[in-house]
Amino acid sequence: MTKTQKGSQQDLAIHTNIANHLTDMAGQQPSALAIAIQTHSFFGKVAHYTELNFAQLEAETNLCAWALHHKGVNAGDKVVLMVTPSVDFFALTFALFRLGAIPIFVDPGMGIKNLKQCFDEAKPDVFIGIDKAHIARVLFSWGKSTLRLNITVGQLGYCARLSKLKQKVKQDFAFESITLKPNAMAAILFTSGSTGVPKGVVYSHGMFNAQIHALKGDYGIAPGERDLATFPLFALFGPALGMASIIPDMDASKPIKARPEYIFAAIERYKCSNLFANPALMDVLGRAGSQSHRKLDTLKRVISAGAPATPASIARFEQLLNETTQVWTSYGATESLPISKIGSHELLSETQDITDQGGGICVGSAVAGIDIKIIKITDLEVERMGQAKLAAPGEIGEICVKGPVVSPRYFERDKATALAKIQDEIQGGFYHRMGDVGYLDSFGRLWMCGRKSHRVTLLETELYTLCCERIFNLHPLVNRTALVGVIKKGVKWPVLCVELKPDATKNNDEKVLFRELALIGMQHPHTKIISQFLVHPSFPVDVRHNAKIFREKLAVWAQQQIDQLPLVSINQVKKQ
Repeated sequence: MTKTQKGSQQDLAIHTNIANHLTDMAGQQPSALAIAIQTHSFFGKVAHYTELNFAQLEAETNLCAWALHHKGVNAGDKVVLMVTPSVDFFALTFALFRLGAIPIFVDPGMGIKNLKQCFDEAKPDVFIGIDKAHIARVLFSWGKSTLRLNITVGQLGYCARLSKLKQKVKQDFAFESITLKPNAMAAILFTSGSTGVPKGVVYSHGMFNAQIHALKGDYGIAPGERDLATFPLFALFGPALGMASIIPDMDASKPIKARPEYIFAAIERYKCSNLFANPALMDVLGRAGSQSHRKLDTLKRVISAGAPATPASIARFEQLLNETTQVWTSYGATESLPISKIGSHELLSETQDITDQGGGICVGSAVAGIDIKIIKITDLEVERMGQAKLAAPGEIGEICVKGPVVSPRYFERDKATALAKIQDEIQGGFYHRMGDVGYLDSFGRLWMCGRKSHRVTLLETELYTLCCERIFNLHPLVNRTALVGVIKKGVKWPVLCVELKPDATKNNDEKVLFRELALIGMQHPHTKIISQFLVHPSFPVDVRHNAKIFREKLAVWAQQQIDQLPLVSINQVKKQ
């Protein structure tokens, strides 16, 4: 190899575009299924499937790229993409990557106020969406000061229609992806904001590529597989991996309202080997499947992410699978995913007892390329890792992670970025502060103990939500609990908000329940200080996956209740 040839290969190695994965797969397996979209009739009885193979999806992506290019969408343009899971969603996303434009993904479930804030911060140049999204854009003035181009995938007359733009395209040859460096911004993903104000997470092309590499290496996903994808952004990885993405007829922002029979039908029709489901959806499917004695024999793996799944929910869903198939709990966040993973066989046999004793939830060992450090908890900015105090082995601290799947920054949020990132002055790069607390055990496995912002700091100790709540969640009448802190006579007290199971009747005496809970708490050193309990009729939770409890709202409610009641001490509880 000549020096010139070697240099050119090195140049190519440092330039990448996520859209090239689709082109590669279209060349390798053109006739293989790429996507299938499930829809039902008005009455929900007749299913229809729209299918595209890799060659067809590549052609549709090229067509969209040419159409957007001729309409004036340029490299570097920030483009809001509010399109439901469909052929257009896949083709437009890969077309935008191909153009070097930057799609902005937002979750409609975050609410009108938060959506407007997201668009005000992102300052989009182009808005592409379904008709409903454009109506909302006009009504709520989304991006009004910066948008120069609006395109609908529907039929609205005052927007450019994607269908007509594609009809005008003369070229039928490939639209070559723009050459980009790995650190080039590829997309902006707005977090749910369930634990704070929504922030735009900057994704680079290199970060997307690292996630694809992790899914191949750590989960063993291979071309030719079929994935039942219940989360639109995760569904995009399917075609990039050479795996067909099967999209069920459901509202991804409301997984608890999904119809299990639709999902089961899609899995069985396409013999899906992979299923991605957040814990709330997995619980819905597990309950429905156990009642109908269903077996999902084709699944080779189930990946659960988005929030910690309970061992009971995992065990229930595992009954639907073959003995060799596992439910993989994947830990991470929008800013960094995947970080670690653990299979259900190990979780249920080796870690469940520790979880039930209040030891937190094991989220497994780090995936390849990820370094995890636990630092002493602080709410202050930490500029360099050398300034941080490392926690001792087994000591609960703040989880910090470093690796190629970690986002470098928040968009236009310098203060938030400074609070979330710690420079590695020795090895280079940076660590991301997950906002979670946890510890590493003697096997190097990571245990999660709750959100840092949810901890309850008392004069004599500090309480962590997952460690405390698990103790009380085992009571047969309890559905969920949420630990919060309230102020009484100038002193902070821990209060446990309790949500009863639906079948817990009103005939149950709350005083008896509270005494039982207090006695349960006294059996563990870290929960014996919790002596005040309040029953809440229905917990406020993140509507997108029904897993994150809004403890901030519960804390306000609990404070109002406690202001009207005397606190019950441990000694008083013992005497009852």
